[in-house]
Amino acid sequence: MATSGGVDRNHDQSLGPKLAFFALHAGSVGVCIWLAFGGFDWADPLRAKVLAGCALLYFLRHVLTLFVLLKRRVEMSEVLGLSLFMAVFEIGFLLLGAGALSGAATPFRWLDWVGIAMVIIGSFLNSGSEIQRWHWKKKPTSKGKCYTEGLFAYSMHINYFGDSVLFCGWAILAASLFAWPVPIFIIASFVWFHIPALDAYLAKRYGKDFETYAAKTAKFVPFLY
Repeated sequence: MATSGGVDRNHDQSLGPKLAFFALHAGSVGVCIWLAFGGFDWADPLRAKVLAGCALLYFLRHVLTLFVLLKRRVEMSEVLGLSLFMAVFEIGFLLLGAGALSGAATPFRWLDWVGIAMVIIGSFLNSGSEIQRWHWKKKPTSKGKCYTEGLFAYSMHINYFGDSVLFCGWAILAASLFAWPVPIFIIASFVWFHIPALDAYLAKRYGKDFETYAAKTAKFVPFLY
């Protein structure tokens, strides 16, 4: 079994688990939209709507990943675990931003615009890099080769870096310190779990080509690390 980072990397359609993942995530986003636009008397209704928009953007990217970009096997255990995690942070961020705990509104300021920019840029880095790789892999001449082009020329794991930027921006928009354990956990899991496991898998699969790529390319943060 070609397993790395806790997932099976063998190709499989996995339509049933993917449809279940879609439905569960759609339910979480539906709750976010209901909370933001359902007439609740939140202390900060504008921030609630912005955070619902973040959840919707993340969901649309997830749909693209599930049904277009993702070719590996998806297990139901992964679906259930990630669906629960997504529901916790999507709904939790919205409730924090809406003032459910603080009971007060946080005025929109320059830092929130930075947060919005980070959500957009992070989404582009993740999905944009994956789309570039997807197009490349469809070429017959790419079979058996290690992808080192596009945004992946700046970071071996630019997709993970993109999601890290996104989640930091999302936490900024939640306007609460209680939101920050989520991006911290995600970044830590990338750096100390997913990236080492994936690097080991890619080194075994591509050999010298991957070693050459790794020697000249940042691992996570472009130009830095």
